[in-house]
Order: sequence, then structure tokens, then C-alpha cells
Amino acid sequence: MFESLGSRLQAVFDNLQKRGKLTEADVDVAMREVRLALLEADVNYKVVKDFVARVRERAIGQEVMRSLTPGQQVVKIVHDELVRTLGEPGRLNLGAQSPAVIMLVGLQGAGKTTMAGKLALHLRKQGRRPLLVAADIYRPAAINQLETLGKQLDIPVYSEGTKADPVTVCANGVRQAINTGATTVILDTAGRLNIDEMMMGEIKGIKARVQPIETLLVADAMTGQEAVRVATDFNQAVSLTGLIMTKIDGDARGGAAISMREVTGVPIKFLGVGEKLNAIEVFHPDRLANRILGMGDVMTLIEQAQAEMDMEEAQRAGQRLVQGDFDLDDFLKQLQQVKRMGPIGKLLEMVPGMNKMAGDVDLSSAEKDLKSIEAMIQSMTPEERHNPRLLKASRKRRIAAGSGTTVQDINILLKQHREMQEMMKQFKGGRGRSALSQLLGGKM
Repeated sequence: MFESLGSRLQAVFDNLQKRGKLTEADVDVAMREVRLALLEADVNYKVVKDFVARVRERAIGQEVMRSLTPGQQVVKIVHDELVRTLGEPGRLNLGAQSPAVIMLVGLQGAGKTTMAGKLALHLRKQGRRPLLVAADIYRPAAINQLETLGKQLDIPVYSEGTKADPVTVCANGVRQAINTGATTVILDTAGRLNIDEMMMGEIKGIKARVQPIETLLVADAMTGQEAVRVATDFNQAVSLTGLIMTKIDGDARGGAAISMREVTGVPIKFLGVGEKLNAIEVFHPDRLANRILGMGDVMTLIEQAQAEMDMEEAQRAGQRLVQGDFDLDDFLKQLQQVKRMGPIGKLLEMVPGMNKMAGDVDLSSAEKDLKSIEAMIQSMTPEERHNPRLLKASRKRRIAAGSGTTVQDINILLKQHREMQEMMKQFKGGRGRSALSQLLGGKM
């Protein structure tokens, strides 16, 4: 989402870092480029004006002008001010009461119902027992969608159909949570195509009746400046406690995410980063600033790996790799674990320095290649995966036909596997083995 903005800012900083000492004129030229980059990214004009003024004031200070690395100092200042603009890390305030009630509000099409399911799954991983309440009675598909999500996640859903009063549905949902021992209630309220008095009156009534501890606006990042106006209107009506930005993985320019916190004063708490139900991230302003400035996001990458990968299986695979026993079945398991972490492009932008390289890579082709490799290995018998030497011409033709690939593709895969095994033989002794032993927890 922030690819265009990140590229523009990095070009500015690269130019600064090529210079020796900076003059005030150099800083002014850089700030003009930063201003244009932010405005083109749909950042609110007032936010841009204040942001650039703060950066410029610090950038022409003595600590930068006299620094041996002034360009790097300016990058740090931009990073710090970007973090300041984005606000505090996202934390839900669930308090001591049980059940804790979370009300989701927003316009139709922002992804509110799907986000209710994502949030419920996220809270269950934290040890909570969530209950979803279908309070959008105006769109039958919303109730059906929430019930389907509940079955998929094995999370209970409370609904009374399309004839009930939404305020009563929410109150009865909270009562149901008390009776069943649920510790968190997530209210999926109705959205509209536009903000209207009926919509606001309804969510005001729900808030007065059930007194949610969190009132979160689910906002579509793709709507740009309109998202800022929507957030302002909702905040004035129901006093929001937090924002959830959805479709962060899309091709929006990203300005709304930067503007909303500064304009409304309401913290961003979560980011929706994909279509899968685990594609939700707790908002960390420093990590988002790192991504925008091309510094990567190693902490989120590690957290995703811990959440999605079987670490014991990964350790066993690493040991088998060093011992020369890493077969195609092991390779398939590791490939599938990496795929669960998300698209290649999203993973690459979290690795420091890789965002520039990713621009030179056809990511859609890379994703297609991974699917082809997976199909080829899955078309092999267990014996063939364990012992690729069995793969003679007739077997390769069978595998190619079964996986929609060619014999040449299979030969390339087998060659890469052999080269990997040959390379790892170098680590069977000496410093290479010691380093890998430490990496795998000293269990080699």
C-alpha cells in the first residue's frame, strides 16, 4: 500500500545521503519533495504542513548541520516525526469487566463483518472467549456471513434475524455472553452507504444500552481523504476509542492511515492486511514507519513466523538439512509453512533493504513458481519425494502431467534440490556447523 510513498521518500533520502554537509537550501529542497510525496499519497493537507514544519525545524538544527552523517540524521528525524504522527501502539482496553463489549461501527463495504471474525480469532488466540453478535438486520447477507464465519472459526454467533430491533439484539447478545461464560462480545452493527441520522441514532442507542468498553471504527484505507471525514463524523457522534484500517494490502496510496490519527486524535488499533481470517495486525507506529521508509519490519515478520510456523518442525527440518537428509517432502512442508505467513511481496517488504530489490522482481511470477513447485512435489509418491533418484523419464512425464508443468520444470526443481544438498555438506564440520548449531538451539 505504501510502495509509492516509500519509493518517493527513499529517493529523497538517497539524494541527501550522497551529499556531505547539508545547507539550509538542501533541507528546503528535500522538504519540498517530502511535502509533494505526502500530498500525492493522500495525506491531509494540514497534517502534511505540520509534519514538514516539525521535520524542517529539527533538520536545520545544530545536531544535523554539524553531523558527519547529516543525511542519515534527517532520515531519523522523518522516522521519529512519522511515528509521532501515527500515534501510540494499538492496545485494546478490555478492562476488568466480563464480558468486555466491543462495538464495531463503519460504512457498508469497509469490511466490518469480516473484521469482526478476524478480531474474534485474534482475541481467542489471546486466551479470550469471544461471542459475535449479528446486529446488522438491514443486510441479510451480513447475518449469514457472520454465522458462516462463526462456524468456520468455531466461535459462537448470536442473532435474532432481520426483524428484531438492533438495540435489543445487542442487549440480548450481552446477556447471552453472561449466561454462556463468554469473556468478550463483539457487536457487528449495521453500516450504510453514507452517514445518516438513522444510522447514527441507532449506534448511539446501542452504545447507551450496552455501554461498550471499546467503540472501534472500521475504515476502508482505499477511500483516501473520505476516510478521514468519515472518522471525524463518527467520532463526533459516538466518541470513538479506536480505529481499524482495512485493505492495507491494497493499492491505496496510504494517506488515510497517516492522517486519521492526527486529525481525529483517535488511535489506530489494528490493520487489516489481507483476506485471510488471520490477516490482522496490532498497530505499531514504529513498524509502519519502518516499512514506509524502507527499513523493514523484522519484529512483525518474527511474530508471524511464530504464529504460523511449527517451530519444532522447522528445527527438525533444519537439522535434516545439515545432515543431508532434507528430502522433497521436507521442502514441501517448509514451503507450505512460509505460504501461511502471507504473499511474498508482503514478506519481502518486512526484510530491511529488500523493498528496493522487490521492485525488480516479478512477484506474481514468483508466487506462480511456488505454486508450481508445490504441485510438482504433491504429484510425486512418498517414495519419490524421499528418494528423487527414482525419477526417471517415465515418472517425470507422469508428474508433469499431474501437476500441469513440464519435464524441464521438474529437472530444474531436482537440480536445485541437489545443489542445496551439496551446499549444506559444507556445514557438516567446522565453523559452518557451529553457526547453524547455535541457530537451531544448540541441538545438533
